[in-house]
Amino acid sequence: MLYGNSSISTYTRSNITVWMALAFQGGLLNVGGFMACHRFVSHVTGFATFFGVEISRHDFGQALGMLVVPLFFLCGAMISGFLVDIRMKMDKKPKYYIIFGVMFILILVASIGGSNGAFGKFGEPLELNRDYLLLALLCLICGMQNGTITTVSKSVVRTTHLSGITTDLGIGIVRFLFRKHLPGNIDEDVKANLMRLGIILFFGLGSVTGALVFANNGYKGFFLPAFITGALFLITFYFQVGRYLIKFKE
Repeated sequence: MLYGNSSISTYTRSNITVWMALAFQGGLLNVGGFMACHRFVSHVTGFATFFGVEISRHDFGQALGMLVVPLFFLCGAMISGFLVDIRMKMDKKPKYYIIFGVMFILILVASIGGSNGAFGKFGEPLELNRDYLLLALLCLICGMQNGTITTVSKSVVRTTHLSGITTDLGIGIVRFLFRKHLPGNIDEDVKANLMRLGIILFFGLGSVTGALVFANNGYKGFFLPAFITGALFLITFYFQVGRYLIKFKE
């Protein structure tokens, strides 16, 4: 993935490292969004649930907000589709460095903007337009991240939520238990199960770490996922652009 090749080897060391780092970041963003404005930012299902709840309460303004915010997750996935998926389908190198660069800037906006009062007091109830702005921003980031990793892993990996990964793990465990009765080699299933366990573990670690970081630092806690995304931006920029510029100058 880091090299921007169209041919993706699912379980290369570099891919797994990126996936685990982004699963950790997914946990950070999710707990950060929840602690900032009392909503999980990577679960579209949750927004649909809250939409139904607000409709039942006849709070149509809040219901509209719960309906609109997930569209930013969709927009993030579409941006990823444009810069990664479609380019791979056209046998062109996906522009990972642009994805990570935009994510880095957006997370910085959340951190710096929040620290300067743009989104109100950290942890205040979700009531004002500025609270929805932060939710929309974080959903956009998660959509870009999830769309990118979904594409490059051939839909094997999700790093911003665990429902699909846990379902796949359950199926994979049963396959492993009945391996003697199944035709063919199950080595790939074993690798996939280990990868899924890793995703769940690192997402959990990100959530625990995030809870501690955001509790003590408020919006400044978003600097941690910004650091992760910034590092991935620099690495992918080097492999996809920088080293070719260096060779050209030589």
